[in-house]
Amino acid sequence: MRVAIVGATSALAHETAKFFARDGADFFLVGRSADKLSVVAADLKVRGAQAIETYTLDLNQLEHHDEMLQQAIATLGGLDVLLIAHGTLGDQRACELSVAETLQELNTNALSVISLLTLSANYFEQHKRGTIAVISSVAGDRGRQTNYVYGTAKAAVSTFLQGLRNRLSKSGVAVITIKPGTVSTPMTAHMKQGLLFAQPQAVGEGIYEAIKKRKDVAYTPGYWRIIMLVIKAIPENIFKRLSL
Repeated sequence: MRVAIVGATSALAHETAKFFARDGADFFLVGRSADKLSVVAADLKVRGAQAIETYTLDLNQLEHHDEMLQQAIATLGGLDVLLIAHGTLGDQRACELSVAETLQELNTNALSVISLLTLSANYFEQHKRGTIAVISSVAGDRGRQTNYVYGTAKAAVSTFLQGLRNRLSKSGVAVITIKPGTVSTPMTAHMKQGLLFAQPQAVGEGIYEAIKKRKDVAYTPGYWRIIMLVIKAIPENIFKRLSL
């Protein structure tokens, strides 16, 4: 299996990749840090991965997306799976005070993802096979005062994926929306770890299983589907009074 992972040094991407490595997959790993990519590549090699290539890129440089995807396709001889896993959990308060901060977060978490999806969808549609999976978030299911800029980006991605899934299903291409809840990773290290925090290994396995089973939408851990159903059902006149 030929797997390209964008944002490959993130904790969730790395944990997911470990399962594909055990299957003997070939990888094309993309990330901002060459050093971190080398560490991930070495780990996956030990775990059973076959060919591994790395590609250093700041995903905010949208003008380089097509070049990167073409390199992935050429290097692996085609793509079976594309996992888009990059993103940042920005400072909500900083975004409230700065248009520039807000736009930066939206660019990283929404526009750069949509750019990659637009380009890769045409490849998969042409070949009438394969899987596109994107790590979105439960934060996109309802806007909350504590992270609505991040949530807005994830909502945009989830909606885009929904439309893309509708389009590409006719071509036999799976489009999977991954919606993790809170996960204990370096990105959330500054947050108070509560009972709902999951371990990245468990979430990585959930992502791997969702890709293998070609699910449409996967909440991981699964209990977040129920939690978000409850949260979305709260009437707006009550919800706006809550501190969530």
